[in-house]
Amino acid sequence: MHFFSAAVILLTLALTLPVEAGKCPKVCICDSSKLTVSCVGKTLTEIPPTIDEITIKLDLRNNNLKELPRGAFIHTPYLTHLNLQRCNIIRVKEGAFRTLGRVVSLNLAYNKIDILYQESFDGLSSLKELHLDHNRVEEIQPGAFTQLGFLNMLALTHNQLVYIPNMAFQGLNNIKWLRLSYNSLNNLAPEAFAGLFTLSRLSLDHNELQFFPTQTMNRLREVTRLDMSHNPMIYLGEESISMTKLTHLYLDHMSLQDLSGQALSGAPLLSHLDLGHNQLRYLEPLSGPKELKSLNLTGNPVYCNCYLRPLRQWASAGGVKLLGVCVGPPHLSDEPLQAVAPLDLRCRSRGEALKDEFDKDDDSAGSTPPTAKPKPKVKCPVNCDCDIEAQHATCEGQGHTKVPRGFPAKTQLLDLRSNHFHHLPANSFPGTSQVVSLHLEFCKIHEVEGGAFRGMKNLLYLYLSDNDLTSLDPETFAGAPELTYLHLEGNRLAQFPRSALALLPSLSVLHLERNAISKLEPSSSLPSVTPNLRELYLTNNTITTIAKGALDSAYLVTLHLDSNQLTEMPSNALSEAPNLEELSLSQNSIRWVGPFAFQTISQSLKRLYMDQMGIEKMSRDALAGLGPGLRSLTMRGNQLEELPDLRPLTGLEVVDLQDNPLMCDCPLLPLRRWMENVSLEVTANCGHPPELRGQSVRDVHVFTSCPESISPPGKNVVVALKPQKVKKPKPSLSKVPALKAKPVKPKAKLPKATKNRPPRKPVAPRVTKNKKTFS
Repeated sequence: MHFFSAAVILLTLALTLPVEAGKCPKVCICDSSKLTVSCVGKTLTEIPPTIDEITIKLDLRNNNLKELPRGAFIHTPYLTHLNLQRCNIIRVKEGAFRTLGRVVSLNLAYNKIDILYQESFDGLSSLKELHLDHNRVEEIQPGAFTQLGFLNMLALTHNQLVYIPNMAFQGLNNIKWLRLSYNSLNNLAPEAFAGLFTLSRLSLDHNELQFFPTQTMNRLREVTRLDMSHNPMIYLGEESISMTKLTHLYLDHMSLQDLSGQALSGAPLLSHLDLGHNQLRYLEPLSGPKELKSLNLTGNPVYCNCYLRPLRQWASAGGVKLLGVCVGPPHLSDEPLQAVAPLDLRCRSRGEALKDEFDKDDDSAGSTPPTAKPKPKVKCPVNCDCDIEAQHATCEGQGHTKVPRGFPAKTQLLDLRSNHFHHLPANSFPGTSQVVSLHLEFCKIHEVEGGAFRGMKNLLYLYLSDNDLTSLDPETFAGAPELTYLHLEGNRLAQFPRSALALLPSLSVLHLERNAISKLEPSSSLPSVTPNLRELYLTNNTITTIAKGALDSAYLVTLHLDSNQLTEMPSNALSEAPNLEELSLSQNSIRWVGPFAFQTISQSLKRLYMDQMGIEKMSRDALAGLGPGLRSLTMRGNQLEELPDLRPLTGLEVVDLQDNPLMCDCPLLPLRRWMENVSLEVTANCGHPPELRGQSVRDVHVFTSCPESISPPGKNVVVALKPQKVKKPKPSLSKVPALKAKPVKPKAKLPKATKNRPPRKPVAPRVTKNKKTFS
């Protein structure tokens, strides 16, 4: 309470003592009664030195500070709230916050910080909330948080963390909620969360964990809510989860195929379990949870026959509500699980049931339920490491020139990266029919024979990134019909591999970044090649032309064409893509955006990125058709003096117009008014005339003498028209309304799997700044 008392004393002093007029920096807004200073969007490069010493709240959002030096806030020791969002901060030097012992809330979100140093937060002894989301953090140095003993909430979402080392959060003695969502985490050290005795909520969703980190999680004895959704786990074995106070567990949108009935034996208080949108066809009754009220199986291919009867009886006896529906047999299709009577769950015959439900390989024991724990085996190739219980085998970086043979039959993750295979012959992976994820990155592969992956019936993830492939045999993927996620980035492919992909009916995500593809022909049209493709990444190729309809697809949701050599908008290429939600065209040399450029995808498009393209002109109808559905629009770093009317885009949550030389004159008045009326921050600066260059559109006073209206009501106007086109001047504005800055809502981020980053490492954890690993 010492900071609260201090605030009261300071407020009393502020009301009784005269305030020096010169204490408020010219570009800021100061409220002496509330002891607040706001310097939002002023392109500041350093902390203003004349801020009043007794200031309690300081808002410095949307500036260009880049670095916080030692003693940056030495003149404002009474601060309790400090906002440094979107300040292009790259580094926080040792001792930057050392005088801020009263600060309870610090916001450093949306910056460019990549390392959290040992002394970065020294001095923040009263801090309760720390926001570091949407940075580039990839390393946490030991002792980074040792001074934050009162911190309750730490947000590290949307960063680039791959691995959490032991004792990373040492010193957080009062932490309640740790948010690590939307990173690239694939490994947690056993003592990663050691010392977090008060932690009650942990968010690890949207990462790349392929196995539940049982040893790490067992240390978290007070956690009640755990979110592990959107991680590519495929199996939970016995006693995977031993968290005695856990009440809510989220394991939805993963890749779970099997889950042992004993997996939750160490979670007796669990009341809500979400297993939605996995690949579970069968589930045993869950032993352990005594308080379970809700079990969500929505989006799973649950087959309702005799093998489901024990679960249904168990749920009925324990009062557990089952959410989800049956996918079969036909007479029960779409029937709610909660409504199916146990007596209706029958098998026609043992042989038919096994065929319908499990589709086991010939060498599997047909009577063994899919949730049975794999039997331990010890065989493993030379210079490889096989973990029987985790169903994981790795031969990473062992200098193999041929694919090793003799892996355990139950292996589901096979890591062979960083070897020297050069050539993969046909049938290179015998006895690997259970493998779900195969890593072949950095193996110097220049040729893959047809049928190299034959027999890999369960393969979902294939990583052929960063090899020397120049083309693909039409039969390359023959025998791997379930392949869903294919990584081919960082090769030398000169053409879109149409014929090879035609054998992959389940392909959903395709990475082709950093290749040498120069054009997309009509024969590469997505419906005829990959009918179910949802995400296509073609960043950093040399694409100059895209044929009409080449990218048409009824399922395509995400398309990245950034950093290519396009000179025209690819509107015709997307004539039939009714579900496209995200389109990135940044860093192409497109100077002109014509009318109705996005008309064909206007009803579905939610995120549009057009940064650093050199755009000089946009038609007044360039964005026609785009309306409330568009959530993000970025046009940063172009050459625009004028903008189309943005008023129809009422659903925008993120908009970036920075680094455009806007002509600040009366024709820009609609943009100025729009900026005042939307509930989000918009940064736009003047480029012309010279005397206004660099100033924020919000701050210039040129608009006070402008006409009330630039164009007739109801017309589609251009935000910035040439002055001579203004026909009927009306009485000038006497005053431009004050602007109210509101926080920007976080921008939705791609799952990490869509990022163009080096492959992840599944085992042998180590902290390496530049090497990112994925398992």
